[in-house]
Amino acid sequence: MGLSQALSIAMSGLRATQAAISLVGSNVANAETPGYVRKSIIQSAGVTGDYGSSVLLHGVDRQLDQYLQAALRTETSGAAYADIRSTFLQNLQNVYGNPAETGTIEDAFNKLLTAFQGLSTSPDSQSARIGAVSAAQTMAQTLNATTQGIQALRANAEMGINDSIVTANNAMAQIAFINNQLQNNGKTDAATASLLDQRDQYITQLSSLMDIRTVVNDLNQVTVFTNSGVQLVGTEAAQLSFNPQGTMTPNTLYNPDPTKNNVGTITINFPHGGSYDLVSTNSIRSGKIAAYLELRDNTLVKAQAQIDQFAAAMSSALSDKTTAGTAAPASVLPQAGYDLDLTGLQSGNVIHLSYKDNTTGVTRNLSIVRVDDPSVLPLSNTTTLDPNDEVLGINFAGGMASVVAQLNAALGSSDLQFSNPSGSTLRVLDDGAPNRSDVLAASVTTTMSSLTSGNPQLPLFTDNGGLFSGAVTANGSQLTGLAGRISVNLGLLGDPSRTIVFSTSPLTPSGDTTRSDFILTQLQSGNYRYSPQTGIGTTGAPFTGTLVNFAKQFISQQGEAATAAKQLADGQSVVLNTLQKKVTDASGVNIDDEMAHLLALQNAYSANARVMSSIKQMYDTLIQAM
Repeated sequence: MGLSQALSIAMSGLRATQAAISLVGSNVANAETPGYVRKSIIQSAGVTGDYGSSVLLHGVDRQLDQYLQAALRTETSGAAYADIRSTFLQNLQNVYGNPAETGTIEDAFNKLLTAFQGLSTSPDSQSARIGAVSAAQTMAQTLNATTQGIQALRANAEMGINDSIVTANNAMAQIAFINNQLQNNGKTDAATASLLDQRDQYITQLSSLMDIRTVVNDLNQVTVFTNSGVQLVGTEAAQLSFNPQGTMTPNTLYNPDPTKNNVGTITINFPHGGSYDLVSTNSIRSGKIAAYLELRDNTLVKAQAQIDQFAAAMSSALSDKTTAGTAAPASVLPQAGYDLDLTGLQSGNVIHLSYKDNTTGVTRNLSIVRVDDPSVLPLSNTTTLDPNDEVLGINFAGGMASVVAQLNAALGSSDLQFSNPSGSTLRVLDDGAPNRSDVLAASVTTTMSSLTSGNPQLPLFTDNGGLFSGAVTANGSQLTGLAGRISVNLGLLGDPSRTIVFSTSPLTPSGDTTRSDFILTQLQSGNYRYSPQTGIGTTGAPFTGTLVNFAKQFISQQGEAATAAKQLADGQSVVLNTLQKKVTDASGVNIDDEMAHLLALQNAYSANARVMSSIKQMYDTLIQAM
């Protein structure tokens, strides 16, 4: 090997050492920079002459574990999802409050019971009457406030989605921009490594918003997909759009049918045309956005349904009267059945019918629901809370003749016959044949509208001043959002004596406790069914119990859900922190290691410089000898 070759090798060593020292400086300077990945020189030995090997520099390498990075992004999505849910469910618990404190649903209900117990003890006391009405007002106001709290949380979730979409669009645009820069330079130098660091930060940011996966090509460009397979970014970025609806109400609900949906939905618009609904297709399954969607459209909707169901059961328990039908007259023999007085039947009220099909031996229960808006027909079986009932909605807008015609058309095949002998009487008969159908029972449930109907039933609570009867219209069920609209009957506010006086002819004695005892019994020990849409019970076995038992059930359920969400969030945080530490250990800058490396590089630099100095001396000796 000649001296020139030895000099060339030493110079390559100096260049490599200088580059490595420069990277050590960069690593140390960026030790605390978020997202910075430790860099090192990519070098190899190159043949120089017959005996030597120089150092070849190929670029800069990022000390990154791809497997750990992918796992970290997955856990980032999961942790963000769990954290958002935990925060919101804790806030929901704050809306309900501690059951032992004042101002909660349980506290208001217990005070309502106490007030009516006092009224039954002192029915002629004006202060007891006023106290009962005041307690009812507090109950209604507590339900109103709870509704406002739930809907405020739903509005926060809506705005959270909107903010997340803005962040996601910026991240995707930056990823696409960096992809194009990488396509143009085709290098693996420090500048390229810095671009990759920046891109990884945007990808991690995106992974906190939604579940994603990435594919990297030979040019170091990344394509980002959702885990459901929707492409978000390549060399061009898709654009997400969201149409926030602002104020949330119990009737502001998501529906996959765009014509019925009245909350914001997320649409992805692809760079070269076309769009895709990410919500109806369940394309986002983790991350902050998925958590916001689940809270807005499921968890908090169920929470609202729970207090609506409580408000509805409480209202109906006091105002609804069920009257058994009277046996049809002997003049209709050999047919048999019942006459039902439909006077006062309100939209949403129900006619109950039980009949036996003698050919099969099966007893069938039928709930005939009064409907005044034919656009909602046919009704689904969820209209009734009895899983054994078949629901039949009948349009009453055309009068009794139309009602009879609709019933005969719908149930004629069951050998049942309907007629209107007079006024508002509905007669239901079997066909008189012993081996066909028998009408076993019939009754009608009506909502009392008068404070002095002569019945103990009392419309204590109203729906914004109107009767609550469970009506179904094109705008939805009257049940939806009732807790936010429930109020005390204005007639009672003006005359609290009606908590006792239920008849003016004859006048109810001032010491009569018939009405207050009825109300107390209904509130305290009445058993009612509750819709499975509340998340409690099932369609086949709906939850049945007293009002206080139902309240304790859903408040307890929410408490357990909040606790479970907190535990999950804490667990996800531990996993995320563990992975982050592993990534930091593998890819972050360790100052001690860098300093040790720097010392080694200093020695290498000195050695290479010494080799060059020796070669210079040899050249000088040769020149002098010539």
